[in-house]
Amino acid sequence: MSRIGLLPIDLKEGVDVEINSDEVVVKGKLGELRMHYLNRVKIIKEDNIIKVSRKSDSKEDKSLHGLYRSLINNMVIGVSEGFTKELSLQGIGYRVALDGEDIVLNVGYSHTVKVRKVEGIKFEVSDNNQIKISGIDKQLVGQVSADIRKIKKPEPYKGKGIRYKDEVVIKKAGKSGKATVK
Repeated sequence: MSRIGLLPIDLKEGVDVEINSDEVVVKGKLGELRMHYLNRVKIIKEDNIIKVSRKSDSKEDKSLHGLYRSLINNMVIGVSEGFTKELSLQGIGYRVALDGEDIVLNVGYSHTVKVRKVEGIKFEVSDNNQIKISGIDKQLVGQVSADIRKIKKPEPYKGKGIRYKDEVVIKKAGKSGKATVK
């Protein structure tokens, strides 16, 4: 039994859901999201509630039950509120700047790194070392923020690099001193 799959999805104010034979379309004040789904689950809309149920108790159907419920719930949240991730640049001379809709990173390389705008994603920069990534698609926001973080991951000795705002980097001790030779 899927505990997540059994939970109903409450539709927020201003969110409209269309359920076709193999596609779910969610429209809200921030935009529209579409998702194709397999015929192994039933998606039913009653009043302002969406229910997801599986057609059989096979292992594949059980695995898709909770997955589709979570995906639809994320779509409803995305078109009504949106998703954001915040990144922080740590290190002397590390900074970020907006170049139109793209961002340019100075993170200790001999050259600057330019990150192009992705459709559906909005970049905001504050304090020359904070990046806010926002959009309606949770997966896309997470992927773009992970790609930016991958440009210069936080290193374990001084903690320099690009990290998520609330990420804790555990630092290593490093060398404790010179070895004495007798």
